[in-house]
Amino acid sequence: MESDDAGSLRIGTPRGRWVVLATVLGSSMAMLDGTVVNVALPRIGADLDASLAALQWTLNAYLLTLAGLILLGGALGDRYGRRRVFLIGVCWFAVASALCAAAPTIGVLVAARALQGVGGALLTPGSLAMLQATFRPDDRSAAVGLWSGFGGVAAAVGPFLGGWLVDGPGWRWIFLLNVPLAAVVLGVSLRHVPESRDESATGDFDVAGAVLAALALGGVTYALTAAGEGLSPAVWLSGAAGLLLGAVFVAVERRRAAPMLPLELFSSRLFTAVNGVTLCVYAAFSGVFFLLVVQLQTVSGFTPLTSGLALLPITVLMLALSARAGRLGKRIGPRLPLFLGPLICAAGVLLMLRIGPGASYWTDVLPATTVMGCGMTLLVAPLTATVLAAVEVRRAGIASGVNNAAARAAGLLAVAALPALAGLSGDAYRVPSSVDAAFRTAMLICAGLLVTGGLLALATVRGNVLAPDRPVAEPDCEWTCGATGPPIDPGHERPVKRQGPATGTATGP
Repeated sequence: MESDDAGSLRIGTPRGRWVVLATVLGSSMAMLDGTVVNVALPRIGADLDASLAALQWTLNAYLLTLAGLILLGGALGDRYGRRRVFLIGVCWFAVASALCAAAPTIGVLVAARALQGVGGALLTPGSLAMLQATFRPDDRSAAVGLWSGFGGVAAAVGPFLGGWLVDGPGWRWIFLLNVPLAAVVLGVSLRHVPESRDESATGDFDVAGAVLAALALGGVTYALTAAGEGLSPAVWLSGAAGLLLGAVFVAVERRRAAPMLPLELFSSRLFTAVNGVTLCVYAAFSGVFFLLVVQLQTVSGFTPLTSGLALLPITVLMLALSARAGRLGKRIGPRLPLFLGPLICAAGVLLMLRIGPGASYWTDVLPATTVMGCGMTLLVAPLTATVLAAVEVRRAGIASGVNNAAARAAGLLAVAALPALAGLSGDAYRVPSSVDAAFRTAMLICAGLLVTGGLLALATVRGNVLAPDRPVAEPDCEWTCGATGPPIDPGHERPVKRQGPATGTATGP
């Protein structure tokens, strides 16, 4: 049953602080795994004698189940209780993390990472939804601000912590760390977080849609990953099956009364265009983050710790400046930030071409990641705001979820395809000369994706859709650190300021 405290807590009360703590720690578990595993990949490959394709699947098995099931996870929370589904996700994630830590072979690790993604799909939507449902309306913005700010700190700490653990006790500890975190979240949530649900949520769950989406992504991902070893009949068959299942998914979603992915959202030209920008830029981001740490450790001789620190400027800049970028987007409109942001990111990526044998952190790595961080800061907050503004207020939550899933699917496909396109496969990721050549080709591809995303925004985003002349959903997450995906942000309705009939001054709604 729903608690009497749902929707009535104040942010300044002890219980309110406990609720914020539980949601921050829960979402941080998934956020940390989105950043620390990249840093550990070379060491995992050496320890488990894994091929490059197996390391790709170490990332993609997690992304595959997360992207395919994240919308379903949000629907389950609305129906059966957000705290209940959140805690199931936390426990699931912790058990899967323990399996990752104990994995004796790369195959077991990949399977456990897929299970981690299921847990992430259950806990990620619930953490923010619980804040929305638990606090009084006038305290929600402050609660979400704390959630997104502390979540950003976790994202900033992630690469540093991952590098320190890999250099010290070993890569298995990046997964073991989730177990005590989950125990704290479980204890705090059971004692302090009230239950809440959407009483209007009825009908069947779109399980068929979720399964079809995951299978379609899996087929295409397998084909792109295996293509690096050669275009065998299995590659063609897997790719064709993935595309066919994708077409079946669209047909099923079109006929369902309550689909996981409401296709009518894409009747909005702006929503479709912004998701196209999302696909381009997050594919590039994922490709850069995947290959940069391999380049730094294999070619430049950086330790896992120093290669983790290489990514720190990006997260720090986004944490410090994303709220200002969001306000800038409201004032001047999102078109310019969505155009210039990807171009600045592309300039940062091109600066990474200077990273090679004997590279210096201060003169080669730091300038490139700083420029890229500036571009991401300018881009991410207006991107989220534009997605919410492109649809009716009542559809803002699902629109944000679709955008988040699109970003993760783009990352999944980029990690699968980029090594093959750059000519890196098998055990070549252990050979410095092979990695260096592939890295340079890959960075040019990623820069091209970013430029494409910027030009698409310039061509399709018109006017200031964020101007306060109509009711739109406004983002609740002021601080965003979306290195792996924009936040799932249900937003809140912004009142329309109308002109008074006599004086021309702004009046209430």
